[in-house]
Amino acid sequence: MDSIRRSQIVSEIKNRAMNNLPLSSLSDEELESSIENILSSYLNGEYCSIETRVAIVKEVFGSIRGFDILDVIMNDDSITEIMINGPENIFIEQKGKLKRLDKKFESQRKLEDVIQRIVGQAGREVNQANPICDTRLPDGSRVNVVLPPIALCGPTVTIRKFSKTPMTVEKLIEYGSITREIADKLKLLVKAKYNIFISGGTGSGKTTFLNALSNFIPKDERVITIEDSAELQIVGVDNLVSLETRNANTAGIGQITIRDLIKSSLRMRPERIVVGEVRGGEALDMLQAMNTGHDGSLSTGHANSTEDMLSRLETMVLQGSAGLPLEAIRQQIASAVDIIIHLSRMRDKTRKTVAITEVVKYENGKIVLNPLYEFTEDENSTVEKVSGTLKRTDNEMVNTFKLRLAGIYDQI
Repeated sequence: MDSIRRSQIVSEIKNRAMNNLPLSSLSDEELESSIENILSSYLNGEYCSIETRVAIVKEVFGSIRGFDILDVIMNDDSITEIMINGPENIFIEQKGKLKRLDKKFESQRKLEDVIQRIVGQAGREVNQANPICDTRLPDGSRVNVVLPPIALCGPTVTIRKFSKTPMTVEKLIEYGSITREIADKLKLLVKAKYNIFISGGTGSGKTTFLNALSNFIPKDERVITIEDSAELQIVGVDNLVSLETRNANTAGIGQITIRDLIKSSLRMRPERIVVGEVRGGEALDMLQAMNTGHDGSLSTGHANSTEDMLSRLETMVLQGSAGLPLEAIRQQIASAVDIIIHLSRMRDKTRKTVAITEVVKYENGKIVLNPLYEFTEDENSTVEKVSGTLKRTDNEMVNTFKLRLAGIYDQI
């Protein structure tokens, strides 16, 4: 069956279902069964493979009750990101590469209906008065919505898909992001309650790495996670509290920010605070939490290098408290952050850990860094393929106090 015939069948089955079924009184199971019956009657002996039948039923059901063609796209585990620029322009990231799909929504109205279903399920609102919304799908996938007139090309939706299985360090090793030796060293640093910041550009795998790293946290600790939209999958920790921000309602009230949640978490007796991503003034609250007995905190931030992450942190703190002198901010950063792990998306679209750096101290107006591991390309690298490993520098780790306090005498 070619794609044109398949599209005709989908359109006809959908029309028959919409016109002949009591949609409001049918359960999801009953609707799906009714669609199957309509399809069998319509085909009337025409050959159609079982796989195609199942796909047609799911597509029709999705257009009536689900997220329309999004359901089909979301079911493909090889797709990691979906970008919808209006009803006719759908792009995906698959195996690290962007490509355009030949699918489209039947109208802008249909796309807007799907958007309202998505944000409604998470208790969020998006409309002309509030045209930007961050939310998530039932499976945890992160969603950003921008509506016209802000989005000139039509309703814009960006979905970062949520892995069905929690990311583990074993998978990072398998993907070549880190080695077994470095994973063991990072496990010691997490166990010894070093405050670790993960930096990197867009799509470099920061949240994925944070998720893997957070599973090194001892299972008997009380952990508070704070995110814009809940993505972290920390397994095995019984005393776990997950907090999520909330947008303001149409009246402009009721907003709960990362900053609010960090302040609240300090009164919840946390042993560790994990902040999904620091973007603004909440950086000051995060640093203060790290400096006031909440060691072992983990977080991520956008930056192009380790040094750039420090500059970004300074800027973010100033967003929340413009009157603070730069010297005080740098002292706060140097005493709060112990380790910065920098990730990068390489030219061949692979994601690699490119630096692990110790933040030593604040001295002579600057934050002193001590690179411990740096990524070095080897002779197998080409323009199309990056090959190399994280190599230990000759620098000894300076701040080993927390390791000794935890009874760990291994060399990092």
